Amino acid sequence: MEPSLPNRLQSGFTLIELMIAVAVLAILLAVALPSYKDSMRKSRRTDAYTSLNTVQQAQERWRSNNPAYNDLLTASATATPPGLGLAGTTANSHYAVSLENVGPIGYTAVATASSTSSQAEDGACARLRVRINGGNIFYGAATLTGAFDEASSNRCWSR
Repeated sequence: MEPSLPNRLQSGFTLIELMIAVAVLAILLAVALPSYKDSMRKSRRTDAYTSLNTVQQAQERWRSNNPAYNDLLTASATATPPGLGLAGTTANSHYAVSLENVGPIGYTAVATASSTSSQAEDGACARLRVRINGGNIFYGAATLTGAFDEASSNRCWSR
């Protein structure tokens, strides 16, 4: 004889149990996803650090044989006038690289986060720069539109 409905063994999840599991998963995701994105942005900053370091090295090689730093970032070294022959974007295209205030005693190299990259949402680290002035190096960071912060406590540059 078949057991009656109340005595039958139930298996599986109830709708309430399933909704609780989905809610817990949503809360965990809401906490973990922003942290994961922030970690990814921080790791992608090395793309800018590497390019800015390459600019520094190329500028010092140029300056060792010339009276002033070179203001032509992307022009070939064999062009007229000769340039540094570097790319205008970083290797992974997360940043655009540019030179500013180039002269005999210094220059400023800036890496600006690309609008097509998630780096544009990197807050105070969306623009990174290295400023050389009279043999001194200054590291700065800024939002896409704000002023640069060169304080030694700047979290964008791990020193």
